[in-house]
Amino acid sequence: MGLLEGRLALITGATRGIGRAVALRFAAEGADILVAARSNDDLEALDDALRSQGYDRAVLVPFDVSRPDPAIELSNIVHERYGRLDVLVSNAGMLGTLMPVSQMEPVEFDRVMATNFNALQYQLYAFHDLLRASDAGRIVAVTSGAAVGPRPYWAPYGTAKAAMEFLLQSYAMEVKGTPIRANILDPGRIKTEMRAAAFPGENPERLPEASAITGTFVRLARADCDVSGARVRAEIEGWEPMAGDEGNWTRLNNGHYLPG
Repeated sequence: MGLLEGRLALITGATRGIGRAVALRFAAEGADILVAARSNDDLEALDDALRSQGYDRAVLVPFDVSRPDPAIELSNIVHERYGRLDVLVSNAGMLGTLMPVSQMEPVEFDRVMATNFNALQYQLYAFHDLLRASDAGRIVAVTSGAAVGPRPYWAPYGTAKAAMEFLLQSYAMEVKGTPIRANILDPGRIKTEMRAAAFPGENPERLPEASAITGTFVRLARADCDVSGARVRAEIEGWEPMAGDEGNWTRLNNGHYLPG
């Protein structure tokens, strides 16, 4: 039996990078998954990948996280069909253009904020009652190291992620005493298309695949997770740094790694 057997999970941004890896891992752990993303073609490709590993019960959800109405509409459907939501993985994000904040068009700034910050509030508003209806509602919101401190050209993305963290930790305090546990997950340096766009000179072969951090998502999604309001760094499993890179990573006692 998988570690998430029978758990109903919604994963946003599920067709690429970290979200795709989480969807595949949750399916392998026995969860019932709703996978949400903007592109129907990408959702179909994810469904093909899931079916290739013997999983045929994914619910594909075309979904724009930057607007509130889709979240409300989906919550109504989930309520009618399932009556609860056990796990929300709020993963969808966009980098935007790395440029001086004084030169960014307001419309693009708003898009970055809506996708990386507003989206979480829309989801908390839409899915709170469903998470409360679960005997162990869990929220995992994906952040970035860009939220930790200011850096030039990263203002919109970093600001949105920092605000998202404040929002989720406030929510975690508000639901203290309920079965809901809400945590922030920092994936660290992972090989994704978004990171390649942000750091075009970086050698992606020196980075772990997104699948290497999915164990931390599983731990935070489990019914027996008793942590809430934490900012958790993803542990990298089943991977070793390339020769010469050992100093850039911290090896934990369990054999996993963190960015050093």
